[in-house]
Amino acid sequence: MAIKTAYLAGGCFWGLEELIRDQPGVVDTEVGYCGGSNVSPTYENHPGHAETVKVTYDDTKISYAELLDFFFRIHDPTTKNRQGDDVGSSYRSAIFYQNDNELAEAKRLIELTNQSGLYKDQVITLLEPFMQFYKAEDYHQDYLRKNPGGYTCHFIRTDISMLK
Repeated sequence: MAIKTAYLAGGCFWGLEELIRDQPGVVDTEVGYCGGSNVSPTYENHPGHAETVKVTYDDTKISYAELLDFFFRIHDPTTKNRQGDDVGSSYRSAIFYQNDNELAEAKRLIELTNQSGLYKDQVITLLEPFMQFYKAEDYHQDYLRKNPGGYTCHFIRTDISMLK
């Protein structure tokens, strides 16, 4: 087992977490904030931060590319600072890469997604260097498991992988 971590933002972190957590090879998920200007952000005060899912995964069971492939199929990466009814930079589509290999894979998956025709517009997901992840408040963790009727704008848009 080779445990790795990825940081993905694509709108409200509740829906992303709910769909990503069930992927084979995903070991754990946490929701929180990345990419902003303040230390110890909160839901009420997170300027510049994106709602982000920290994905802990076993890369012998799911690769970083496969994780990104799924990420691009469960949110709309063509809308700027928006997913569903959620609007603002907190809801931007972003990949917080940790090294040059992750950056290269992210660029490759963006290109594959653009070529796939899944979306009529081009992917505008931001590629931001990972700096720090701040865990969100406990009531946000596993939110849709605790509140099965809770709001989400995330769904699987296609079962067809861009990697095939």
